[in-house]
Amino acid sequence: MYEWEEESQLHEEEQQPSDQSPPTGSQDQVDEVMPAQGPDSGDEFDTDLETDDSTSHSLSRAEVYLQACRRTGAIPISSFIRHLGETDLNLNHYGVGPLGAKVLAIVLQTDNYATNLELEDNAIGAEGTRYLMEMLQSNITIQSLGDYVVKELDLSHNKFCNAGGEHLGHMLASNVGIEVLNLSWNHLRMRGAVVLSTGLKANSTLKQLYLSWNGFGQYEAESLAQALKQNRTLALLDLSSNRMDDEATAILCNGLANNDALKILKLSNNPLTNIGALTLIKTIKNNMKSAVEEINISTVFVCEAFVELLKEARERRPALDVQYSVMSSVSRNLSALSIFQKFLKERNESLMDFFQALDKEGITKVSTSAFRAAVKEAKVPLDQRQLDWLTRKFDQNCTTNITYWWILW
Repeated sequence: MYEWEEESQLHEEEQQPSDQSPPTGSQDQVDEVMPAQGPDSGDEFDTDLETDDSTSHSLSRAEVYLQACRRTGAIPISSFIRHLGETDLNLNHYGVGPLGAKVLAIVLQTDNYATNLELEDNAIGAEGTRYLMEMLQSNITIQSLGDYVVKELDLSHNKFCNAGGEHLGHMLASNVGIEVLNLSWNHLRMRGAVVLSTGLKANSTLKQLYLSWNGFGQYEAESLAQALKQNRTLALLDLSSNRMDDEATAILCNGLANNDALKILKLSNNPLTNIGALTLIKTIKNNMKSAVEEINISTVFVCEAFVELLKEARERRPALDVQYSVMSSVSRNLSALSIFQKFLKERNESLMDFFQALDKEGITKVSTSAFRAAVKEAKVPLDQRQLDWLTRKFDQNCTTNITYWWILW
């Protein structure tokens, strides 16, 4: 729900008895800051975040906020005034808009309390983004006043497009100390995504980046891959619910192949298939310096080859957690190997013994037809599909012969 407060409502709150008065100043102070006439005709607030230095230091934060609202024409939000001075500024769903973002930026330029800022679902757009980025680039001032910086920034659901992405990219490149940035549910594609990724490439503080529901595809994956090759701090990348197909995932893997920092990758609800999943797990397995601990491709149905490759990857990294989907037929096929192993163990027989009994000529190979016949004759508890899969596993090159000398248990 949006919380838009008319100026008259704000004044009504401030006319309450003294024991319920707002935390900043008297009614006279508010009236002085917000006179009855219309907005100033001056344009000092049109392009910059300028304030009147001769008076701003003598005003309370609420007075600075109300003055900025009056000059920009933004509707004041009384709840924001009540939260001024708190370390966590949660303004989610307040309908801040571009002008509100400008007012917020003006106030936070000289604020030495805020450490966390949340602005989800506020439609601040590219214009509002510019104001916030300008404010964040002056965080050195905030740091010198109170040794605080804004480390978490939630800008999801704000309709950012190319211009917004460019402003955010420039902000990231300037290393302002942000560690968590949520840009989900925006429109950061094409040029906006490229500049954003360029900023990520130069950034040395960001640890978590949320980019779900932005329409990222092959074009955007290319710039992200380049960023991942150089970035050494990003630990979580969320690309859920985008347009990341098999080709886009392969492009992204070009960056993952040379990355040693990323720990969590989220790719669920994308159009990638088992092919993209295989490319991804191969890249992680082959990158000896990879730090990946968790991959979410929970909406991808994988094949037996993926599960076996993942098993190999976990031999080196037992803690690797991959969330995926698998059809019952795949699970049944994968169980064929363990069923065959159990059968041989119960007969006190090795796989080598089983094949040597079939190899009458001693040439270390038997035909697939002979293997099938022997399995059925021995009454190994496998159905036809499981037997087909097990045969293909042993005859991976489809030569109709199984060279068994290399098989070790």
